[in-house]
Amino acid sequence: MPLPDLRTLALLVGVARHGSIGAAARAEGLSQQGASERVRAAETLLGVPLLWRGARGSELTAAGQVVVEWSTRLLDVAAETEVALASLRDDQQRHLRVAASMTVAEHLLPRWLVRLRATSREAVEVSMTATNSAGAVAAVLAHRASLGFVEGVEAPRGLAWAEVGTDELVLVCTPDHALARRRTPLGPAEVAALSLTSREAGSGTREVLEEALAGHGLTLSPPAVELTTSTGIREAVLAGSAPAVVSRRTVAVPLASGDLVEVPLRDLALSRTLRAVWLGRRTPPAGPVRDLVAIAAAG
Repeated sequence: MPLPDLRTLALLVGVARHGSIGAAARAEGLSQQGASERVRAAETLLGVPLLWRGARGSELTAAGQVVVEWSTRLLDVAAETEVALASLRDDQQRHLRVAASMTVAEHLLPRWLVRLRATSREAVEVSMTATNSAGAVAAVLAHRASLGFVEGVEAPRGLAWAEVGTDELVLVCTPDHALARRRTPLGPAEVAALSLTSREAGSGTREVLEEALAGHGLTLSPPAVELTTSTGIREAVLAGSAPAVVSRRTVAVPLASGDLVEVPLRDLALSRTLRAVWLGRRTPPAGPVRDLVAIAAAG
């Protein structure tokens, strides 16, 4: 059986305390007419009379007294629940859990977090998990993170998202590698045939490369080495490992110094979109989640 709403139950409890529907209405911020309509609706809903109305005021019927007795307990539980939820909301406002793909975690998120702390009115505690894009999506879906940052071709399903930037991938090798002496760009088939130093399955970097090759009907060869961080990929290539396709951000310094060389490519679109993702509506939740998304989108 459906029950009257909490405000109507509080009104009935107020009648028991104050002795009249008018006094109970004032305590609940209602007009006497509005309060009377609520009581009549509750009587219709429950199928029993709740109030006896007389010249000297209003009295609860026997059924009304029973309803008030269990309503009092229900209202107490509702009040306790509201306090607990308020505490959870306050904790969420102060503690921001972020799961970010490696490129974002290593090269972008630290700067964004500095800006967040500098502009936030209240102190915000941030815990960050660096993972791949699939791991960031899984963390948000499982409520282990309130905000995720991912990279890839398509927006993940089941989450709201906002674009916060783009990223370019490049093929790099050491200066003494045979690819460094190429005079013409590598085509898709030549890239597919390479055994690369590669990120693991589920990373946005690998997804973009595989999708680009799939557009030409090609499949990426098995990797020579598989690592779980973009920094690890860079350091492995610097140490003489096989070439790698990585974010330009990851290798900006060794490219500038000449310790790594960019291998030119043709007919491969190796750019990707960076996205913030969260559960819920299209607009990110108010507070540090929304603030950090805005900071990321501003660059």
